[in-house]
Amino acid sequence: MAGILAWFWNERFWLPHNVTWADLKNTEEASFPQAEDLYLAFPLAFCIFMIRLVFERFIAKPCALGLKVQANGPQKAQPNAILEKVFTAITKHPDEKRLEGLSKQLDWDVRSIQRWFRQRRNQEKPSTLTKFCESMWRFTFYLYIFTYGVRFLKKTPWLWNTRQCWNGYPYQPLMPDLHYYYIVELSFYWSLMFSQFTDIKRKDFSIMFTHHIVTVILISFSYVTNLTRVGALTLCLHDSADILLEAAKMANYCKCQKLSDLLFLMFAIVFIISRLGIYPLWILNTMLFELYEALGNFPAMWFFNILLIVLQVLHCFWSYLIIKAAYKAISRGKAGKWNPLHVAKDDRSDVESSSDEDDSVPRSNNPHNTTTTNGTSGANGTNGYLTGSTCSEDH
Repeated sequence: MAGILAWFWNERFWLPHNVTWADLKNTEEASFPQAEDLYLAFPLAFCIFMIRLVFERFIAKPCALGLKVQANGPQKAQPNAILEKVFTAITKHPDEKRLEGLSKQLDWDVRSIQRWFRQRRNQEKPSTLTKFCESMWRFTFYLYIFTYGVRFLKKTPWLWNTRQCWNGYPYQPLMPDLHYYYIVELSFYWSLMFSQFTDIKRKDFSIMFTHHIVTVILISFSYVTNLTRVGALTLCLHDSADILLEAAKMANYCKCQKLSDLLFLMFAIVFIISRLGIYPLWILNTMLFELYEALGNFPAMWFFNILLIVLQVLHCFWSYLIIKAAYKAISRGKAGKWNPLHVAKDDRSDVESSSDEDDSVPRSNNPHNTTTTNGTSGANGTNGYLTGSTCSEDH
């Protein structure tokens, strides 16, 4: 194990020329980042997760109920053992051939079976109350950590001149405020890594998981190699837009559509400026060029640059989703009907479509006695089962 660790933490890879790990050991005069400090992130991540549970239960939920956020989840699908078995064991999205087979087996029409599967999928989605509580927790944390980061960084010279990030590197003593900022951010992203499996499922789960992995790797290794100055700038820059996004989602869940639209517009502007403008011109520039000018070339520099470029690719992808949402809103010309959080869905959609939430299975316990909207037996169905949708059932 000692040999593996020695190979992994090879000084020739991680550090500039003529620098060793022994040079970065703590002394009475100065403290430097140590790999052992990263272990603090795991118990702290657990604490953050527990704080989140308490916050959502005793703060976010009462706030949501006070704002009259809908507490009930989607309507449950009509119990049916055959369809339930297909849904859980075979597929949640049956093709046309399977739908026709189920139609003959159940003596139901295809339209009604499609409805059942849509409602059954929606049944697994969380309630608006649950989504509000999650967004309020993230909003609160991002607001706190961004405020802390700004208050700390505005007193540092490298905020105003990124070349100061490399002044005296890597022999830069670790400031207590910077140590706290880094460890709390790392702990939060560790908590997101694990809670993502229990949180509201998004369509871009794999992309977000990749983002969290890249972020944890960047924070961890930049800390050990004492790249904490540029790391702090990167963290603070990323937190700026997330605050507005979570605020827009909360306004959306409260049905404050105009406020939600305004906040989403502000989020889009801040996101695109910070991720496609400031990030490449500020962070990537100092890592790709200013670091090279100050210290020359060493392998770890390209390791970090590749990860930072991966983040930039993700920024471009999410910017595309945001611009796409805004374009759809403008092309429709109806701001009142525009819900960007359902088009881009916090850039990670957690609904299939608006029709999925509106459609429902007929409420009759005996589907064979249901009639169509024109009052006649279902010509397109089986035994008069509903093929069309009444206003009361669909809306």
